[in-house]
Amino acid sequence: MSVWQKQFDLARLNQARENTLIRHLGIEFTEFGDDYICATMPVDQRTHQPMGLLHGGASVVLAETLGSAAATLACPEGFVCVGLEINANHIRAVRSGLVTGITRALHIGRSTHVWEIKMYDQEQKMNCISRITMSVIKQPD
Repeated sequence: MSVWQKQFDLARLNQARENTLIRHLGIEFTEFGDDYICATMPVDQRTHQPMGLLHGGASVVLAETLGSAAATLACPEGFVCVGLEINANHIRAVRSGLVTGITRALHIGRSTHVWEIKMYDQEQKMNCISRITMSVIKQPD
């Protein structure tokens, strides 16, 4: 059974990236199913920290992007989600390539959501796990 309450497709998700940090970092939505959304992010000069590793903050941007998009799509029409709290555990260093994030709901409530985001390198090794808590609000005019 699908958790999504709004209609969407990958083209619409990716179109919403224009003129945002999401686009600047090269994040791209790549796949979705009844209870998950995936996106990729390149590990390059845009997302490196000074030692040439994937910047932890870039991983958090990928997590926030996935969790926020998923939570809003799981809300009824007329409502959106905004972030209350996010955490991330950086498990393994990544120097290059792509990281892929996948988000799934841990809790979808009337006023809050909690989403888990797992990130993997190109060898399918987990490099980060994150959790975001979202507040459900009426969509601003």
